Amino acid sequence: MYTKKVMDHFSNPRNMGELENPSGVGTVGNAKCGDIMRMYLDIDDDGIIQDVKFKTFGCGAAIATSSVATELVKGKTVQEALEVTNKAVVEALDGLPPVKVHCSLLAEQAIHAALWDYAEKNGIKIEGLKKPKNDVHDHEEDVAESY
Repeated sequence: MYTKKVMDHFSNPRNMGELENPSGVGTVGNAKCGDIMRMYLDIDDDGIIQDVKFKTFGCGAAIATSSVATELVKGKTVQEALEVTNKAVVEALDGLPPVKVHCSLLAEQAIHAALWDYAEKNGIKIEGLKKPKNDVHDHEEDVAESY
């Protein structure tokens, strides 16, 4: 069963769409369930995320996690955005069914992929950021077991 927050973010997604000339774009997918997330970031010269948009092809949980993830990073520094975990995404939605927790990991990875793209475009290193995986399928069982 989905929480009221999940249903709200699915029915009324925040920040859906794409940015023209984004600072960074990250696309991640999950081969097992077919979800694909693309996150667009607009980052100013001070490293603050001024705007964020997403496009997601997937289930209701994938759309909800994308939506809430954009709210969690908007207005934050690059470093603060890097610290948004899949657990924070799940908590912001008041929980997800265990079989849908992988969507929160996808949201975390989409943020990281967009930050990676931003860092690559600007020739900078973001402390603690690792090259993202495009398919998080290998780790979803580990994540589901932690809840």
